[in-house]
Amino acid sequence: MSQRVLTTESGAPVADNQNSATAGAGGPILLQDQHLLEKLARFNRERIPERVVHARGSGAYGYFEVTDDVTGFTRADFLSEVSRRTETFIRFSTVADSLGGADAVRDPRGFALKFYTNEGNYDLVGNNTPVFFIKDPVKFPDFIHSQKRDPFTGRQEPDNVWDFWANSPEATHQVTWLMGDRGIPASYRHMNGFGSHTYQWTNAAGEAFFVKYHFKTNQGVRSLSAEQAAEQVGKDANSHQTDLLQAIERGVNPSWTLYVQVMPAAEAADYRFNPFDVTKVWPHGDYPLQRVGRLVLDRNPDNVFAEVEQAAFSPNNFVPGIGPSPDKMLQGRLFAYADAQRYRLGINHTQLPVNAPRAAVVDNYGRDGLHATRYGSRQDKNYEPNSYAGPAQTGAALASPLAVHGWTGTHEAPLHAKDDDFFQAGELYRLMSADEKDRLVANIAGGLSQVTRDDVIEKNLAHFHAADADYGKRVEEAVRALRED
Repeated sequence: MSQRVLTTESGAPVADNQNSATAGAGGPILLQDQHLLEKLARFNRERIPERVVHARGSGAYGYFEVTDDVTGFTRADFLSEVSRRTETFIRFSTVADSLGGADAVRDPRGFALKFYTNEGNYDLVGNNTPVFFIKDPVKFPDFIHSQKRDPFTGRQEPDNVWDFWANSPEATHQVTWLMGDRGIPASYRHMNGFGSHTYQWTNAAGEAFFVKYHFKTNQGVRSLSAEQAAEQVGKDANSHQTDLLQAIERGVNPSWTLYVQVMPAAEAADYRFNPFDVTKVWPHGDYPLQRVGRLVLDRNPDNVFAEVEQAAFSPNNFVPGIGPSPDKMLQGRLFAYADAQRYRLGINHTQLPVNAPRAAVVDNYGRDGLHATRYGSRQDKNYEPNSYAGPAQTGAALASPLAVHGWTGTHEAPLHAKDDDFFQAGELYRLMSADEKDRLVANIAGGLSQVTRDDVIEKNLAHFHAADADYGKRVEEAVRALRED
């Protein structure tokens, strides 16, 4: 095999990659050394701004295969026939920590999935929990600030974490999830994934349904105790990345089965609680799980930076037959995710290989900007409407329209018969075994006992009491005992 030739970025061959050009053998370096300047300049710019959240992540390619007929609910083409396969890319992540953090920590996990469909890319951006801490996007920056490093101490502060939760009672359900056994997955392969939000499906007849996505791991759910996690972090801070990489390299391809809950759109208005509140789940007794297909991961990225770090997801990337719901947190994410990627990666980040559609043709009037690589032909116009056979609108909406009414302004969500912030946290607690309850109480007390303000502790205790009397009593007693030591 012939020797490959090292070149500069412009393609010129490099004569010497071991020595800089100098004025004589011992003289100063010359400014004319293009190879040296180019290498140093590129090195200085190799890092891009890390994600504000979900900074630490791992990814893999795979496919989604339809196993069950769901055409009665959606006209999405990639779900239109049993055995249909669609290429996918997934990015798993922790939420609060930085790129240099550890994998085995108590934190929700991102579960972001890109389907490369022939109608365009469909991004489903979820987590490994079916609920979230807040229900309105206006609170999201404050929530993340409370969980990130304190601007003075430079570390995550229990006072900030628990103070935000004390003043956000809707977080009680997610806090119960996070502090329970599933708060630290043993690996990315051994956790479930959820769309978390409510989405809309529309079938060929124009009928609308609201859906929730559930990806059930076929490896079985496995989690770590706080002690096991600390030991694992000490051995390998990249434990989840290592596990995913090595499993796929061995041919042990992880998989998940996708189920959905389906609610006819007409039932949403009179449901007993707000079905678009992401701090709540839909009981399976009301809307049972219906199988859709399976997700299989079978190929590791060749370059983690190019494919995992530069992977960009937006929940606003829909395809015909799938659209948003009035879920307020989802509505905020429709803007925020794509905007974050425009900041991190530039306006043309969708042209990067990991983000570019693979089974669909991109044809629009977007031009120019940093890193533009798509030009079109020399006769293409960059405006519309035009008289030159440029791409034209279809007139067909991706999903069914939603009726809206009322006065503009800031509003609380419309009230339903059972809209409160605590009852589902109590139901989750009562589903736990005795041992699970013990660990949950210990995890909560370990963090809450470090809070320095008594009023913040009392507010949090009131939330657990409101969820379940035994739950509140046990947490209160454990916190008191730790603070007395």
